[in-house]
Amino acid sequence: MTTFSSVCVYCGSSFGTDPVYEAAATRIGQLIAENGLRLVYGGGSVGLMGTTAKAALDAGGLVTGIIPHFLEKREAMLTALDELIVTKDMHERKQLMFQKSDAFIALPGGIGTLEEAVEMMTWAQLGQHKKPVVLVNINGFWSPLLKLLDHMRHQGFIRPDTEVPYLVARSADDALPMIQDVLSGKDVEGEPSGYAPIENM
Repeated sequence: MTTFSSVCVYCGSSFGTDPVYEAAATRIGQLIAENGLRLVYGGGSVGLMGTTAKAALDAGGLVTGIIPHFLEKREAMLTALDELIVTKDMHERKQLMFQKSDAFIALPGGIGTLEEAVEMMTWAQLGQHKKPVVLVNINGFWSPLLKLLDHMRHQGFIRPDTEVPYLVARSADDALPMIQDVLSGKDVEGEPSGYAPIENM
C-alpha cells in the first residue's frame, strides 16, 4: 500500500460480549502491521484497544498511542510502544489522532468510539478533510447507526449536497483494501470514490 502510511483505529476499552470482536481487533492490528502502516490509537492496554495495539506490535508494526493523562491508569497505558504521547485532555488527544492519521477505522465500542467516529464523519461532511472513515460492521454492530443515518436522510437532515462520508466494511479483512481503493480514486462496491455511504449491510 503506497497511498497512505497510517491508520487510526477507534474501538472499545472493553471486549464486548461476542468473541468475534476481539478476533476482529487482533486481525486489524495484524493487517496494519503486515501492510507496513502505522497504527494510531488511544494508548490503552485494555479491551479491544489493547488487543489491536498488541497484535500490531507482535506482527512487527509501528504503533502510536495517544492518551490523556487522566486515563493513564484507567485504561492501563501501554508503554511498549515506539511512540507514546500523553495529552492534557481529550480534545488534544483527538486532534493529534486526526493529524497523525491518513484514514480511520471504527471497530465495535462504546459511546466514546461512536463519538470519535462520528466526529470524523462530521468533519468530512463539513469539508475539513477527505480521509476515509470505515465502519467495520462485525456481526451487524454498526447496523443500528446505519439505520439512524438513513432515518436522518429520510427526514431531510442529511441531504445529497451535505452527505455524510463513510464506508462500511463487512469484515476486518475488507477495511484496508477499501481505504486503498478510495485513496487511489477507485469506486468501492459501485459507489463513487468520494467516500460515499455504502448501505447494503
